[in-house]
Amino acid sequence: MKLDWARRTRKIWPLVFMILIPPGATFGVEQARAAVFQYEGGTERIEIDCAGKLEVTMEGLNFKCPAGSVEMPFSTITLMQFRPDVSPSVRKLKLKWTTYPNILIAGRHNRYFTVVCKKQGVTHVMVLRVDALSMRPYLAEIELKSGKRVEVMPFEDS
Repeated sequence: MKLDWARRTRKIWPLVFMILIPPGATFGVEQARAAVFQYEGGTERIEIDCAGKLEVTMEGLNFKCPAGSVEMPFSTITLMQFRPDVSPSVRKLKLKWTTYPNILIAGRHNRYFTVVCKKQGVTHVMVLRVDALSMRPYLAEIELKSGKRVEVMPFEDS
């Protein structure tokens, strides 16, 4: 009788562990999170907090979300910033904001990616909210493909 029980448990325990332990943990592989950008404000007619993806092409930046999309060619971009807030220089621009970013208190970590471009003499602004870790690979790709610098505000960890 004891021998039957021992055989059964040897067959059951591996199944129990397969169910309880996630697949990524057994192989030591972390699943990649999809970077989600949220539209926080700008001159485009898109709802605030519209979540979407930012595509970096050879020609420019394309933000697509269910409420609409924004295309900004690299040749028209005049400023790119990644900061904890929208910079005073961008806030002072005389623009027709369709949705003004609702940023009352700036945190310590960068989370707002601001792009300013000038298309046909008209200035356009797009402010996107994104996690700093998700934005890190985008920064390198944007600088490489555009040939322009993204201003990143440093912060202190204390």
